[in-house]
Amino acid sequence: QVQLVESGGGLVQAGGSLRLSCAASGRTFSGYAMHWFRQAPGKEREFVAAIAWPGGRTKYSNSVKGRFTISRDNAKNMVYLQMNSLKPEDTAVYYCANGEYSGPVYSWGQGTQVTVSS
Repeated sequence: QVQLVESGGGLVQAGGSLRLSCAASGRTFSGYAMHWFRQAPGKEREFVAAIAWPGGRTKYSNSVKGRFTISRDNAKNMVYLQMNSLKPEDTAVYYCANGEYSGPVYSWGQGTQVTVSS
């Protein structure tokens, strides 16, 4: 069964940091690129970051480049999103997903809420 479980969201002041985690079952992790997306209220879900299998290659949306870092621990089936210098416009539900690095996404987690206060 496909399973992706996000954690680490919360309320933080602007300028602060949060680290999101995504725990994946083996069948959803090995061999796949891993992605982070986000969806703010009233907006479409948007790409945030991706990391290739088994690691090394990464890419980011322009809105988070230089502030967010995606990483993965293949021994633990975990993917992380370190978010620094957070802004109120980063407020959204953040989703972990697996898929192809430059192709489709296959499975989604349930999301974790990130709220950045000004």
